[in-house]
Amino acid sequence: MENSVKTQFNVPTREEVAPVNQAIFDNLKKALGFVPNLYATIAYSDNGLERFLNYQNAKTSLSNKEKEAINLIVSQVNNCVYCQSAHLVLGKMNGFTEEQLLDIRKGKSDNVKVDALVKLAADITKNRGKASDENVENFFAQGYTKENLVDVILLVSDKTAMNYLHNLTQVPIDFPAAQSI
Repeated sequence: MENSVKTQFNVPTREEVAPVNQAIFDNLKKALGFVPNLYATIAYSDNGLERFLNYQNAKTSLSNKEKEAINLIVSQVNNCVYCQSAHLVLGKMNGFTEEQLLDIRKGKSDNVKVDALVKLAADITKNRGKASDENVENFFAQGYTKENLVDVILLVSDKTAMNYLHNLTQVPIDFPAAQSI
C-alpha cells in the first residue's frame, strides 16, 4: 500500500518546538553531536519527546547489544529504513560486525542466544505478540527469563512506534542509509 499522506512532514527546527523540547534538543546535540530527525519529528508533540525518551531509556534486563539486535530485527520486519540505518550504526558501536548485523536483519545469528532472541523478536513483531511456542521455548532454553521476555516486548513496542512514525512521515534519513537485503 502506498503512503497516501498529503501532509508534508518537515523536520522541525529548535525554534519551532516547545521550550521543553528545545532543552531536549540541546541535550541530544551535546550527547550525540546532532538531533536525529526522527527524534525531532516527535517534538511536534509538546510532551511526546520527553515521554518517549524516558520510556526508551528506562532500565532493562537486556544488554545494549541485545537491545540493538531487537531494534534491528524489529525495524527490518516493519520495513523502516530510517531505523535500520540508525541501528546498523548503533549495532557496530555495541560490538556487532557487519556480517553479524546482516544476519540479524535476515532473522538469524550464529550465536545461539542471540539467534533465539532475534527469532522471538521477529515473531512477536510479525504476529502482533502471538509468537510461536517453539520460539518462546527456545528463548527460555537459552537462559532468558520472564523478566527478559517482558523487556523484549517493551522494546518491540518502543521500536515499532519509531518504525511507524518514520514509515508515515518519511522524514530524511540522517544516518548512512541501510542497503536493501
